Amino acid sequence: MDRNTHIGNVKKGKDVVILNIIAYTFSGLIALICLIPFVMILAASFSSETAITANGFSLVPQDFSLDAYKTVFKEPMVVFRAYATTIMLTVVGTTVGLVVQTMTAYVLSRKDFEWRNGFSFFFYFTTLFSGGLVPTYILYTRTLNLQDNYFALLLPLIFSVYNLLIMKSYISAIPDSLVDAARIDGCGEIRTLFQVIMPLIKPALATVGLFIALAYWNDWYNAMLYIKAKDKYPLQYFLYQQVNNIESYKKLISNNSVSSSVVSAMSLPTQTLKMALTVVVTGPIILAFPMVQKYFVQGITIGAVKG
Repeated sequence: MDRNTHIGNVKKGKDVVILNIIAYTFSGLIALICLIPFVMILAASFSSETAITANGFSLVPQDFSLDAYKTVFKEPMVVFRAYATTIMLTVVGTTVGLVVQTMTAYVLSRKDFEWRNGFSFFFYFTTLFSGGLVPTYILYTRTLNLQDNYFALLLPLIFSVYNLLIMKSYISAIPDSLVDAARIDGCGEIRTLFQVIMPLIKPALATVGLFIALAYWNDWYNAMLYIKAKDKYPLQYFLYQQVNNIESYKKLISNNSVSSSVVSAMSLPTQTLKMALTVVVTGPIILAFPMVQKYFVQGITIGAVKG
């Protein structure tokens, strides 16, 4: 009997090894497939516009050129200022957004809060209907007087019902006995939240924090609506304006509105410029992702298994 059990364990061990080989191979192929587009973007950003137009995209640079990056950093201080604006908005917005949404989720998860169902419905209702673009624009520009103000970029993304639901689901899974124990020890609600609850919800904080940070980092639409001063442009909108300027120059050239001497003095990459802008924009956020990766997978599956 012992011999048969030992043989069964050996066979099971071989099955596990084979399964691991298949799983790791498949995962590696998927990762490689996901990585190929970014490699092509990186290669295209170091290629010349003529080569991209003639031969299309490839995995290695064609006719190596830095024209796209020279166009992006033609005015380096302007780019660095746009970077600083975006970093400031991302850090402040993510910090404030996490605190506000965690506090709201904590209140809505408390069973002794008699109005929690009413407030929960109120938040859910906003996901079905909104005030619309025109009333929102009037609110920010005329009622709140936030035209050309950083708060016009900060406030619209500071709260998300989707992130609130993630946070609420995670906090609801924490045993009530921990909160009761904190009360017995003399903790108030604020101290219970920050010293008892928050250390237990690091995966949710990392997940929601990443979502908020990505929203601020990629935002250009609110800048288009509310920001007119060029020195307050965030990175995404500044680069969006650069692409539009290049497209405008292309149209002038095609209509013969620009002399040949002026055209020869201009470097007008279009496709390569877009690729270079993609690298400039995504680089910092890609470097930040590994810092929260170990929490992200756990946080995104919140509520998938409960027992």
